[in-house]
Amino acid sequence: MADEGGVSAGEAAQVPWLRTVFVGDDGLRAGWAFAIYLGMFAALLAVSSWLISSLHLGDLWSTMVGEAGVFAAAAIPALIMGRIEKREWGAYGLSLREALSKLFWVGTVWGFLGITFLLVILRGMHAFDFGHIVLHGLGIVRFATFWGVLFLLVGFTEEFMLRGYSQFTLARGMGFWPAAVLLSAIFGAVHLKNPGEAWVGALAAGAIGLFFCLTLRRTGSLWFAVGVHAAWDWGESFFYSVPDSGQVSPGHLLSSSFHGSRWVTGGSVGPEGSLLCFVVIAVMWVVFAWAYPDVRYLGGPEKSLTQGTQGITG
Repeated sequence: MADEGGVSAGEAAQVPWLRTVFVGDDGLRAGWAFAIYLGMFAALLAVSSWLISSLHLGDLWSTMVGEAGVFAAAAIPALIMGRIEKREWGAYGLSLREALSKLFWVGTVWGFLGITFLLVILRGMHAFDFGHIVLHGLGIVRFATFWGVLFLLVGFTEEFMLRGYSQFTLARGMGFWPAAVLLSAIFGAVHLKNPGEAWVGALAAGAIGLFFCLTLRRTGSLWFAVGVHAAWDWGESFFYSVPDSGQVSPGHLLSSSFHGSRWVTGGSVGPEGSLLCFVVIAVMWVVFAWAYPDVRYLGGPEKSLTQGTQGITG
């Protein structure tokens, strides 16, 4: 049977083969979407790096502005892809409605308690000393604030870059946990470029990345993970003044020190290079899984249970 224009129903139903290469049942195929996203991210990151280097800022402010630049390079392509794919910003885990919500603040408590628990264990084994306070007066306030803002930016950047658009999109193609394992492995490998980092610390970073994926799956949001990430790094670098991925931050609070085997203390890597860090991550995983039993972010070809609600509408 032909329609009024003389085209058969069968011909009208046919989709050009080229379209099927790029478009699936749920829109632009995950692989192509991720490739386009990566291309835009790389281009914006190059521009951001060039602009920052041309400003000739001091080391600390250059680090701050650099983190903001990386976040912009990760977020802007996600906004563009969201328009192309007709998805709201909140679908990628950082709903503006949940900004700095209870979920975030609970995450900060978890992060600070996590690094504290690890260092208390090391202190009990006589492998760590807290030392004494080396900052005074306004110096404490200035550096506490600076590192707080910086590590909040780090939390935004690293969580969104690896567990925001990337996790959402790759999960559409391969499922939530395969995507989580892949991106967490990349997260760990990236840490190897830090001076003083070692494979144990990189492996711990990957394990922490998987824990962050669990928090995303159980809460349907990245805000908890951002809180944990920021508070862990702040507690590690400023408050307890220990190396973070092989780097000691200037303007730290204490004259802390380690003693003993690097397998226990983490050596130049810091506590994330200690084998005991894996014990702490395992404890956090078990307690979190018990406290948050419901899956709120299905990922993969499944829709998030929060999709279409205020939780993801940005």
